[in-house]
Amino acid sequence: MRLKHFFSLEWKSFFRSASFKMNLALKIFMLMGALMMAVSFLSLGLGSYYIIEEVLEKDPLEVVNRFLVFYIIIDLVIRYFLQNMPIINIRPLLYLPIKKGKVINFALNKTVISFFNIVHAFFFIPFSIILVKEGHPFVNVLGWHLAIMGLMFCNNFINVFVNNKDVIFYGILGSIIALIGLTYYEIFDITTYTISIFKAFYNSPYLAIVTIVLAIVLYKVAFNYFRKHFYLDAGLAKKSVTAQTEDMTWLNRFGSISTFLKNDIKLIKRNKRSKTTLMLSFLFLFYGLLFFTGSVEAYDGPFWRVFAGIFVTGGFLFSFGQFVPSWDSAYYPLMMSQNIKYKEYISSKWYLIVIATIVSTILASFYLYFGWQAYAAVLVGGIYNVGVNAHIVLWGGAYIKTPIDLTSNKKAFGDKKSFNMKTLLLTIPKMVLPMILYAIGHFAVGELFGFALVAIAGLAGLLFRDKVFNIIEKIYKSEKYKTLKAYKQTN
Repeated sequence: MRLKHFFSLEWKSFFRSASFKMNLALKIFMLMGALMMAVSFLSLGLGSYYIIEEVLEKDPLEVVNRFLVFYIIIDLVIRYFLQNMPIINIRPLLYLPIKKGKVINFALNKTVISFFNIVHAFFFIPFSIILVKEGHPFVNVLGWHLAIMGLMFCNNFINVFVNNKDVIFYGILGSIIALIGLTYYEIFDITTYTISIFKAFYNSPYLAIVTIVLAIVLYKVAFNYFRKHFYLDAGLAKKSVTAQTEDMTWLNRFGSISTFLKNDIKLIKRNKRSKTTLMLSFLFLFYGLLFFTGSVEAYDGPFWRVFAGIFVTGGFLFSFGQFVPSWDSAYYPLMMSQNIKYKEYISSKWYLIVIATIVSTILASFYLYFGWQAYAAVLVGGIYNVGVNAHIVLWGGAYIKTPIDLTSNKKAFGDKKSFNMKTLLLTIPKMVLPMILYAIGHFAVGELFGFALVAIAGLAGLLFRDKVFNIIEKIYKSEKYKTLKAYKQTN
């Protein structure tokens, strides 16, 4: 089968998808986002040389070489969360007379032309041109540029293996945080050692062949890895784990919804994707440091405090809650064939979100160090999340018909089917409304009254919880068959 046939299959898969209209709208939206990012990288590539030279009064190449190690490692982390694995729908191809090598090469080459590789060129190509324009030898700059591009492609193939080894990834992430902290507090500066490596690529351009050869070797290793697992009973088979019995009798106090709560807690504990979501929820706790420490001047305004408070306490709410009922997509049709009340199902998710929000609010008490206003924003953000946003994410979940693969942490930040006009409109009361309420109180009386208005809105949401649940239940029922159809769409 020639290469064009693979492209033909991908093309038909896109246009024949049950969510074609949504996919098309998203592709346009993603294209606009990609263009904006490309323009940003291009602007940095064109301007960073002169900005470093004039503002820092240092050699631009020296500064870039110093921090390249963090650039490359952070690129790997971003790929881990956002870059799709080199997978195509190969099950039907296993019955056809197609060489495995062709299918695997096509899948891997899809990652080579990924936006995650191309976007770096928008920074490094103009930056390299500026270097030559400012008197740096062309051959030296070319060697340095090719070496960096080679490392980016190395990241591309390393991601294939790191993705399947969570322990390795979390080890890398922990090392990055430790190194950044040690560098920031001037305890140990890794850049003093790595800068000599990047300088060597410039001083000895022929060394670029090292990173290029390494990228080719990693490609071959990835190829052999997928070829070895190119079987239904090997790489394509789902991992089986020994079942363990957990009673969780302490949840029985919640009555009939305890069954759903137990199921959700087991889901979170046992699956890769849900564990990643839990980790992301924890990281949200530190989001407020951008706002309360004064490190970002643009976030110094009082309105941003409430925005930060919503995010600090709403990590689990946004990363888990917005994908209800998609977490149960694997067995959702079975659930719908049982005598299950929607209201009990929704209530169980709500209780789980509320418990996580309360825990986050307590853990975030360290923001008291930055003043009472900081923790007041966190506290009212938690109240608003419990009373209002917990309802809104469950409401929006009825329109997000994204089947979730619990064995993979890809798209942990979202999915293309999560984007539609209804969910977009629902972000207004989630993020904008509390800021508006605070602004009204702040300008009318003072900051204390602003915080009070946000808290009152949250308490009002709690007061009318049953009525809101009745509305959400009707929406879930009206979307039931569309949701079931969407969960059958596997590719």
